[in-house]
Amino acid sequence: MDESPQSEETQSRLELHRDGERLRLVYGGRVIVEHTPKRPFLSVGSGRVRYSDSRGHYTISPLKVARRGCPLVTAREDARGEGERRAVLLVTPEGAAVRFAETADHLEVTFPHCEPDISNIWISLPVDPGEHFYGGGQQYSRLDLKGSRVPIWVQEQGIGRGKDAISWLARLRFGAGGHWYSTYFPQPTFVSSASWFCHTDLTRYAELDFSGGDRVTIHAWEVPDRIVFGVHDTLEETVRGVGRLLGTGPKLPDWVYSGMWLGVQGGSDEVRRKIERAENAGIRLSGAWAQDWEGIRITSFGRQLMWDWSYDRTLYPDFPDLISELGGRGIRMLGYINPFLAIEGELYREASEKGYCVQDPRGGDYMITITTFPAALIDLTNPDAVSWIKGVIKENMLGVGLSGWMADYGEYLPTDAVLYSGESSESFHNRYPAEWARVNREAVEEAGALGEAVFFMRAGYTGTSRYSLGAWAGDQLVNWSPNDGLPTVIPAALSSGFSGTGVHHSDIGGFTTLAWIRRSKELLLRWAEQAAFTPIMRSHEGNRPGDNWQFDSDAETLAHLARMTRVYTQLAPYHAHVVETYARTGLPAMRHPALHYGTDETAHRQRYQYLYGRDLLVAPVVKKNTDSWPVYLPEDEWVHLWSGQPASPGWRTETAPCGRPPVYYRRGSEFAGLFASLAEDA
Repeated sequence: MDESPQSEETQSRLELHRDGERLRLVYGGRVIVEHTPKRPFLSVGSGRVRYSDSRGHYTISPLKVARRGCPLVTAREDARGEGERRAVLLVTPEGAAVRFAETADHLEVTFPHCEPDISNIWISLPVDPGEHFYGGGQQYSRLDLKGSRVPIWVQEQGIGRGKDAISWLARLRFGAGGHWYSTYFPQPTFVSSASWFCHTDLTRYAELDFSGGDRVTIHAWEVPDRIVFGVHDTLEETVRGVGRLLGTGPKLPDWVYSGMWLGVQGGSDEVRRKIERAENAGIRLSGAWAQDWEGIRITSFGRQLMWDWSYDRTLYPDFPDLISELGGRGIRMLGYINPFLAIEGELYREASEKGYCVQDPRGGDYMITITTFPAALIDLTNPDAVSWIKGVIKENMLGVGLSGWMADYGEYLPTDAVLYSGESSESFHNRYPAEWARVNREAVEEAGALGEAVFFMRAGYTGTSRYSLGAWAGDQLVNWSPNDGLPTVIPAALSSGFSGTGVHHSDIGGFTTLAWIRRSKELLLRWAEQAAFTPIMRSHEGNRPGDNWQFDSDAETLAHLARMTRVYTQLAPYHAHVVETYARTGLPAMRHPALHYGTDETAHRQRYQYLYGRDLLVAPVVKKNTDSWPVYLPEDEWVHLWSGQPASPGWRTETAPCGRPPVYYRRGSEFAGLFASLAEDA
């Protein structure tokens, strides 16, 4: 056998084809550039964006955007840099140079020269009309983005997120209605069903336009640092490639899987009472999540928190002792933090004196309204401010014994703020939540707690996946709405997985109560059974706990949660396996069925069922008043989890009473024995 190394030309997957005025760049068999004078691949121009925001919700209006296509392109080979196999430079008379460089893993597109008046870039990519597109960060209403135009801007998700009455009311009362595309965690990353991905390194506002039929267009309101393409043989390999490029978080500690994290609040005595009630009912707990550990404030929106990051001596006078007491029973205590500071608090006074807060254009601390009250935002471009807030986390949270926390917010940096670094706040706005994730990760690492402590993010952007230990879906309505209720947490997890964030969960029961919207018993039960098949099982009392059905509202609810926590804890080896697989390979814990059945067109059309790891297919019931549910099983050997009976591929209607959601496992799984025993013991 000839084992001599291949030549660079043989190794290269990048091909340049020129036929008259037509130019094509092919990478890995995929046409990346299809250029003719009438349909240029590149357009450049100038323009700016006007932002108006209300409580973290943005209206974005492009102003005076001038676009000119680049019909003439000169193509030539370019000198290769270190690690590059081949490089091609395309130059236009409009003052733009675009460089395509092939590395061992992917194709990198950079812009080594653009005239100063170029502030907008449009890249047009040829696609097959039959392709499906996934990702864009965390998307709630749509999973397949084909036919959509997706804005990339970090903001509040919104209440209702549609054109219904609750969205109208939210806009009227709080300026917080949202849109189908509003998301805490957008990202300029997408994956095609044809087994390729595209990621753009940029920070300012951008749009991913999938509405062009045979073209996908990236429109950036800046010249991107780079665009990266990965072309692979399968969709599974493509998602692995996204993980390698963007980075993945570490494994979660094993204690996470020993029970649910019960959302509790109200002070030490109330926490003890609720935990005792849960344990007496047989609910298995690994954590007590007390979001009000630092105190509360009551507003017109509901029960909110006092953002002065030390334990409240009135609600929790014995907080370290409570943590130690629960720890002796195998229950960790988790808390809450965000990058705001309550202006009534001691930490704000210290931060303000030291210049650690984001400034307004007049030179004062920027007072940002959140729901109904103002707060100051920590300036994460200031190294001293970063060191200071990490010290707060290490001393006031980890130091008193907390084992984790919700790292909330990150969406609110105003575009007219003044930052310590001097950089544009418009440019730093999308980066802010990724920096917030980095701050939390570094605090955990510096305290020597990585592998023991966990934190989970709501907001995010490129880079969050590398630092965060997990994500959650945010503040859903406590209802069945396909735009903002229980159904949305499944597309949210799956789109996040395509975008590189693979450990995802949601608030059991949802969060937001407004007007007539109230959490029902049935909703809580269905949400809990879905959560048992996610990496983290955590409940939330909501913004108006007294108006909603809670875990201990009746004996049947307690019994249901006890059963679902038994299911969750018996799956502990499998939870650990799927999260370790994500950390090692980039394959998310919750996966779209098409990820492993990419040639199955029906699998691509599924939005509300998912693979948990490789071997479980979960089809949660996400509509009220039903005890049967339609399920699609791709071609494989499936076994119904609860009955142990074989299930044929294709469509089926499954009996699905509360406590028995449609779940199936692959007969050939190495965990088949665990799955088979689960129904007997649960």
